[in-house]
Amino acid sequence: MKQPIRVLIVDDSASVRQTLSSILNAAPDIEVVATASDPYVAARRIQDDIPDVIILDLEMPRMDGLTFLRKIMAQKPLPVIVCSTLTEERSQILLDVMEAGAVDILPKPRIDTKQFLLESSVRVCDSVRAAARARLRGGAQRRPLVEAKLTADAMLPPAVLGRKIGDTQPVVCIGASTGGTESVREVLEVLTPDCPGIVIVQHMPEHFTAAFAKRLNGLCTITVKEAEDGDAVMPGVALIAPGNHHLLLQRTGHRYNVAVKDGPLVSRHRPSVDVLFRSAAQCAGRNATGILMTGMGDDGAAGLLEMRKAGAMTVAQDEESCVVFGMPKEAIERGAACKILPLRQIHLEIMRAATILEPQD
Repeated sequence: MKQPIRVLIVDDSASVRQTLSSILNAAPDIEVVATASDPYVAARRIQDDIPDVIILDLEMPRMDGLTFLRKIMAQKPLPVIVCSTLTEERSQILLDVMEAGAVDILPKPRIDTKQFLLESSVRVCDSVRAAARARLRGGAQRRPLVEAKLTADAMLPPAVLGRKIGDTQPVVCIGASTGGTESVREVLEVLTPDCPGIVIVQHMPEHFTAAFAKRLNGLCTITVKEAEDGDAVMPGVALIAPGNHHLLLQRTGHRYNVAVKDGPLVSRHRPSVDVLFRSAAQCAGRNATGILMTGMGDDGAAGLLEMRKAGAMTVAQDEESCVVFGMPKEAIERGAACKILPLRQIHLEIMRAATILEPQD
């Protein structure tokens, strides 16, 4: 029998500690081994017993959570999930905790926090499973439990294979999840303004994607923005799906734009990479390049295969450079990837797409 994922909860609210403990202990593959009311207590716990994952609040007495996170990552790197009201209210905090090394963010409101966490129990458990597999210190990685979920059929019908799609401007579609915020940054930072138009689904909570896009726009020479319904896909511009909304590629003549839509969770996500990739298979075909990067689960694997069957160039990030080799691994196993590339080479494939409009093998 596999050992459960061992979790330490650090939060000054007894109610939050109790609620999170109840949620996690109800999962057969997760065990809360300790709780702590502040970072000093947590530090003593870690000295005696190192957990697999830490869930960390930011507002706490004696030492704030961001300071503690930075100390952990500098001295004893562990997978840390930040669960805080501050990430709901202040976008800069989100960027700070991601840069400090947090593998995921769980926002919580100041009002009805207990009820919110209970309603988000699946998300909380999935986040812990993903964090436990994050590539921080090496060693064996856990295989997540994958639950039943909706496919992209919930948003749009499958692509019609064999349908001829004329040449258009090239377009690049990227999907990422756990570990993707920094990986996407590394790719976009080195692109030049003559790169093809890019459409990105990065699994992030609502309200965070605007801050993420703004941060990248300040770091990159290309333009990066949170996508709005009807935005044109243009060279030198990257559009990021807004949290809690699906993003679809659409075609008008030889040009593309995006549609921002509500809808059910697909592959347990909204936005879903599968939805974006299927839309690209339908309207772009061989004019598209699909890139599936680090992340837990299999969102994007089916869509990447559809893109390949439609004639697109398809790329999966390699295991060595992934934080979590879940989504790319599933795509590779299904035969969806034309190429398997390390993170440092993905930008080259994007630039190559700017000059290639011929069918791919």
